[in-house]
Amino acid sequence: MSIHAPSLGQMPQQPQHDSRPQLDAKTSPLTAIIFIGLLAIGLLFAGYSITSDITAVGPTGVTWLPYLLLGVALLIALGFEFVNGFHDTANAVATVIYTHSLPPNFAVIWSGFFNFLGVVTSTGAVAFGIISLLPVELILQVGSGAGFAMVFALLIAAIVWNLGTWWLGLPASSSHTMVGSIIGVGVANALMHGRDGTSGVDWGQVEKVGYSLLLSPVFGFVLAAVLLLVLRTLVKNRALYEAPKGNEPPPWWIRGLLILTCTGVSFFHGSNDGQKGMGLIMLILVGTVPMAYALNRAMPADQMTQFVAMAQATSQSLKTGTDVIVLADKAPQVLSDYVRTKTLTPEVLPALSAMANRIGQQVKDHGVLSKLPLDQVANVRNDMYLASEAIRFLDKDPAAKLDANAKANLKAFKKLIDDATKFIPLWVKAAVAIALGLGTMVGWKRIVVTVGEKIGKTHLTYAQGASAELVAMATIGAADGLGLPVSTTHVLSSGVAGTMLANKSGLQWSTMRNLAMAWVLTLPVAMLLSGSLYWLFTKLF
Repeated sequence: MSIHAPSLGQMPQQPQHDSRPQLDAKTSPLTAIIFIGLLAIGLLFAGYSITSDITAVGPTGVTWLPYLLLGVALLIALGFEFVNGFHDTANAVATVIYTHSLPPNFAVIWSGFFNFLGVVTSTGAVAFGIISLLPVELILQVGSGAGFAMVFALLIAAIVWNLGTWWLGLPASSSHTMVGSIIGVGVANALMHGRDGTSGVDWGQVEKVGYSLLLSPVFGFVLAAVLLLVLRTLVKNRALYEAPKGNEPPPWWIRGLLILTCTGVSFFHGSNDGQKGMGLIMLILVGTVPMAYALNRAMPADQMTQFVAMAQATSQSLKTGTDVIVLADKAPQVLSDYVRTKTLTPEVLPALSAMANRIGQQVKDHGVLSKLPLDQVANVRNDMYLASEAIRFLDKDPAAKLDANAKANLKAFKKLIDDATKFIPLWVKAAVAIALGLGTMVGWKRIVVTVGEKIGKTHLTYAQGASAELVAMATIGAADGLGLPVSTTHVLSSGVAGTMLANKSGLQWSTMRNLAMAWVLTLPVAMLLSGSLYWLFTKLF
C-alpha cells in the first residue's frame, strides 16, 4: 500500500494543494534537545529508582544475570510503549491537523503531553486485566526461563506487528496485537506441556476483552455517523460541513471542541494503552527482583492488622459445611488446577481456606510485608496471586454454593491481597509515560495521512472531525473506567469512516479493505509470532 498522499483525482471536491496541511515542516533543534533530554531523564529516573528500591531491601545475594535480563526486558517493554505512541496517537491528532485547528508539530507535542498525563494518573485496572489473560503457571514462575521467554515473546511479537503495520500506514490496534500475543503464548505453553491448546488461556477474560475490542469500532462507526447527522439537523452553518478553505482554521467554538476532543483522546489513550506496558513491566520486576517488587512494601502496619483478621475470618467461613481437609502445602496445586481448568472439586474451598490461613499467618509472624524474609517473598506473592485468581473465578462459578458471609469475606480478602500484589510504583508510570509521550512525537505522519486523506474520498470537514473525536474520547474514557482495553485506532478510524458515509462523501474502499485486513490478520499473526517466539526462547533460556 502506498504511504504517500493521494493524487488530486482522489479528492475531487477540494484541490489537494488548497487545504492539505503542511506535514513536512522540519523539527527545530530545541525540540530535538528537549526530546533527548526527556529520554535521558526517564532512563536515569528509572535506573535510580530501581537501584534505590533494591538497596532498601538490603543484601540480596543476586548475581549480575537477573539485572542484565531486567535491563534488556525493560528496554523492550518501553520500546513497545514508544512504538505504541507513534502508531496509535497519530489517530488523536489527525482531525485537528486536517481541520487546521492546530499546526502539525504543535498538535503532536500537545498530544504527547496529555498522553503523559494520562499514563501518570491511570489506576492500573487495565494493566492487571491484561495480565490476567496470561497462563497462571507462567505468572507463578515469571522469574524462570519460561517466564522470561513469555515476556520477551509477547513484547517482540507486538513490536514487530506494530512496526509492520505502521510502515504500511495502516491504523492497526496495539491492544488487539497485545491480546493476540498473550493468547499465542498461552496456547503454545499448553501444547508444549502436552495439553489441549485451549486450556492455556483464560477464555472468559479473553471473551470480555474481545467484546470490547470488537464492539468499540462498531460503536465508533455508528455513533459518529449519528452524531454528525444530529449536528447537521441542529446546526445549519454550512461551513462546518465543507472542506476547509486553504489553511483557514474553523470557527472558534468548533476549533475549541476539536482541540478539547484531541486532548481527551490523547489523555484517555495514555490512561488506557499505557497500562499494558505497566502490567508487563511489573511482571518483569517481579520475575527479576522479587525481593523489591513482588509485594507492596509500602503497605502500612495498621492495614496488616485488618489483613490478618480478614484472612482468618475468610479461612473460617470456607470451612463451614465441609469435612474435606486440604493441607497447606497441597493447597497451591489444588487452586492452580482450579484456575487452569475452571472445574470446582470438593477440595477447592478447603484449599482456599488453608491458603488464606497460611497467608494470614505469614503476615502476622512478621507484622508488615517489608519484614518478610527475602527467601519467602516470592512464595507469599504466589500464594496471594493464586488466592486472588481462585476467588475471582469462584465469584462467577454457579457451582460454588457460598453463603452471604463467605462471599463478603472473600470480596474483602481479595481486595486486601490485590492491594499487596497489584501495585505500580510511580517510577514505572513515569517511565511508561515518557516513552509513550516521546513516541507520539516520532513517525506520526504515516498514520495521520491515512486517517486524514485515505479513508474518505473528500477532505475531512470540521463537523466530521469533531464527531469522530468526540465519540472516540467518550468510548475510550468509558472503557478506561471499566478496566477494559480498547483500540484508539479502531474507534477513531471507524468514526471517521462513519462520518464520511453519513456525509455522503464516499469511502475509499481500497483503504477500508486494507484496514479490515489488518484488523482480521492482527489476532492470528500476533498469536503465531508470539507462540513461535515463545517456543524459540524457551530453548534459549
